[in-house]
Amino acid sequence: MLEFGGNTTPNLAQDEPRDTWRAIKRGMLCRCPHCGEGKLFRAFLKPVDVCSECGEEMIHHRADDFPAYLAIFIVGHIVVAGFMATDSWLVLESWQHLMIWIPITVILTLAMLPSIKGGVIGLQWALRMHGFGGNSEEPMLAEPAHEDAR
Repeated sequence: MLEFGGNTTPNLAQDEPRDTWRAIKRGMLCRCPHCGEGKLFRAFLKPVDVCSECGEEMIHHRADDFPAYLAIFIVGHIVVAGFMATDSWLVLESWQHLMIWIPITVILTLAMLPSIKGGVIGLQWALRMHGFGGNSEEPMLAEPAHEDAR
């Protein structure tokens, strides 16, 4: 039988509550969700391995495609609302709309991605997901299954 989550014994130091909204806010500001001082990214979307200020490991994050999905969701609503509002009071050709809305879409998406990814990493840190709580998520064998001898 596989046991997920690593260590199952309670650790009081790891059970201290983490402020979720503060961690998300710090992440969205591209700062370490633990201390709020160290930089979260070493490149455009590449998180640091360890916070330079407090030493918190950031290698546990598993943001994957979720920040891109959120960025597309938010930008899509902004662009579609802007397009519909513009189209209701201004008559433009299709190529003119493309010249306006494609650059806005690209710029907004690229501008939002680091903050959104930082917020997702902050959320994962606050909820102790993916190893941020000190427990590995690698499956471990609890005990070998015993076959019934007949």
